[in-house]
Amino acid sequence: MTDRFRLTLAQLNPTLGALAANAAKARAAWEQARAAGADMVALPEMFLTGYQTQDLVLKPAFVADAMARMEALAAACADGPAIGIGAPFADESGLYNAWWVLQGGRVVARMLKHHRPNDDVFDEVRLFDEGPISGPYRIGPLRIGTPVCEDAWYEDVAETLAETGAEVLLVPNGSPYRRGKLDLRMNVTVARVVETGLPLIYLNAVGGQDDQVFDGASFALNPGGALALQLPPFEEVIEHVDLARTPQGWRVVPGQMAAQPDAWEQDYRAMLLGLKDYLGKSGFSKVLLGLSGGVDSALVAVIAADTLGPQNVRCVMLPSEFTARDSLEDAAEVARRLGCRLDTVPIEGARGAVATALAAVMAGTTPDVTEENIQSRLRGLMLMAIANKFGEMLLTTGNKSEVAVGYCTIYGDMAGGYNPLKDLYKTRVFETCRWRNANHRAWMAAPAGEVIPPRVIDKPPTAELRAGQRDQDSLPPYEVLDAILERLVEADQSVAEVVAAGFDRATVKRVEHLLYISEWKRFQAAPGPRLSTRAFWLDRRYPIVNRWRDEG
Repeated sequence: MTDRFRLTLAQLNPTLGALAANAAKARAAWEQARAAGADMVALPEMFLTGYQTQDLVLKPAFVADAMARMEALAAACADGPAIGIGAPFADESGLYNAWWVLQGGRVVARMLKHHRPNDDVFDEVRLFDEGPISGPYRIGPLRIGTPVCEDAWYEDVAETLAETGAEVLLVPNGSPYRRGKLDLRMNVTVARVVETGLPLIYLNAVGGQDDQVFDGASFALNPGGALALQLPPFEEVIEHVDLARTPQGWRVVPGQMAAQPDAWEQDYRAMLLGLKDYLGKSGFSKVLLGLSGGVDSALVAVIAADTLGPQNVRCVMLPSEFTARDSLEDAAEVARRLGCRLDTVPIEGARGAVATALAAVMAGTTPDVTEENIQSRLRGLMLMAIANKFGEMLLTTGNKSEVAVGYCTIYGDMAGGYNPLKDLYKTRVFETCRWRNANHRAWMAAPAGEVIPPRVIDKPPTAELRAGQRDQDSLPPYEVLDAILERLVEADQSVAEVVAAGFDRATVKRVEHLLYISEWKRFQAAPGPRLSTRAFWLDRRYPIVNRWRDEG
């Protein structure tokens, strides 16, 4: 019996619903594995369909199509290494999140996911039935146990596999990014290795799907928790990994050890990959955005230029009588430093026409936020018109702080198809701008250097919808607002707990009120990449109509 086993890890990016394209991608990885003399190629959880499918997987025709394509893939890849690949499976007993093992032209095993995640962005209890804990399967000299993603977070599946003869744990995943996720994965999998005494190989998907970004960063651990392999995050990688039989059992031969960037770089990379895949998988190659001269739109312009190249980014300045000269100059300078096109479309003519049209209806009223919002909505109208005319996707530019408290105009500055900053608090926007000015990577398509002028970062934020307006006229200082929001949103703290941490009760109550009454805006907001533990949408699902307030 041979003492070596070669496993090809395919850390790849599927497109949800593109069954033929995903199957072709799997076959191409299989061909690379065959050329490298591999015994098996492994692809991530639900790779054939893409992940997460949400309710699409409840459509019987979709599942039947996926299963037929799996049988066809098995037949097409009969002469070569085995394939492990994720796809749904249904029979008279139920519908399962499965990992299929194909060898010699047929399906030789299916691992049916036992533990179904039902928190954070996951609601698999709604979609899939609970599979039994499967035993190991043999490929050549090696008995492999496969806990499917969530199954590796619990002791029972891995321990059962070890007790029934598994010699290595191979864990296929569709694990989305959030800050600190790699450390959490490491802690969980080290526990499984310690409990079972087996090496563990963790294979994760990569790529963007709606609001979720899968970050790859696959790895392998040997008994004792020693890291033997670490693949890069946010990149498609096909890596051939060798295992060797030793007197103590099978061990992963040490391989690539890709450095993992810090949290600021990972967030930035996630925003780029999320935007790239949302556009590409939706059929868009160009974007536009309103460039106001402020820090949020400047950062979105840089993210877009880094993702698509400056030549595919249109910036539009839409000045009114309240637009400061500094704003005009700063917008022009951002576009110049990036090399993006800048169009200027004044809104005063349109604003005057709307005022005339509404004059009779609004006669006798005092100007207020209504007139301010008309300006924002006119900008949204014009930006959408340009987007429609030229086949570009409009990016909206509101940060998480603004989206949280409703400091944004529905059908105005919230108009757009995607929001790269949706899960980035304002204080993090400032710091991300400074990080990007100081850092450049090969995967960034925009120029290196100080692409955001320091004045844009340092000046007081303003919506410029009335004379002398500043954000702090309507909101607490952002460092205070964000600290309160992180406690209310991410930590789910009570008002009393936030006050006990040193914040003014009236301020906390005001922020809480704004958070709750803005739910209807978020319900209609553009999607954006999930970066934190409580992104708005699937992570945090609140009723729109809600009269409860925390009076504690």
